[in-house]
Amino acid sequence: MENVVMFEEMPELKDPILIEGLPGVGNVGKIAADHLAEKLNAKKFASIYSQHFPPQVTLNSDCVAGLASSELYYVKGEKNDLVFLLGDFQGMSAEGQFSLAEEIVTLAISMNVSKVFTLGGYGIGTVVEEPRVLGAVSNAAMIPSLKENGVTFVPGEPSAGIAGASGLILGMCGIKKIDAACLMGETSGYFVDHKSSVVLLKVLMKILSIDVDTKELDERSQQMDEFTTKIKEIAEDQSKGHIGYYG
Repeated sequence: MENVVMFEEMPELKDPILIEGLPGVGNVGKIAADHLAEKLNAKKFASIYSQHFPPQVTLNSDCVAGLASSELYYVKGEKNDLVFLLGDFQGMSAEGQFSLAEEIVTLAISMNVSKVFTLGGYGIGTVVEEPRVLGAVSNAAMIPSLKENGVTFVPGEPSAGIAGASGLILGMCGIKKIDAACLMGETSGYFVDHKSSVVLLKVLMKILSIDVDTKELDERSQQMDEFTTKIKEIAEDQSKGHIGYYG
């Protein structure tokens, strides 16, 4: 076994748009995609198993074991149906990353996907007060409309490139002439970043002309703001010598 796709059903899809939200920097893309799929009541239709995933099983609430996998979900829409690629794992090696990305793009072609959005985080190494959503595309013709919906394009950024599924799927879509964009929420990269996920999700919803409740993510974002504020205050106090040990 290298990669195996197990279908629970074969939905009839109308000009589907694929949204990838696997774990990554700050889990920004995963949180946004998981939230959107949940709020839209997306239905699972396939599982992807791979020898490139970690050699482990996970247990459900009934203690039933299942192999590590990624899942495909779908939602019917007025103009475009949505397909979500979700999960808790990426390939453990460069070979595995390429193999899985090729599998996903092949699946996208078989489903006649009209457009692909990969979601991720853009780690900048410092806490971001007002995260931007940076973009990269497989086709430059996509840039004007994405800019209108809040995506920022900075020539040459990210300077280190885009690693993992988000980057490889985007690159392979370019080879296959599929319109695709990678949307990246700015994040420190040091912790799970709900604030950046909210910003990314709102931009994605604007692009897709859909709307879901983000209250839960907003609350977690607020909690993170409070946490980072306290950390900054402690760091400032330490730098001023206000914290020390006294005998």
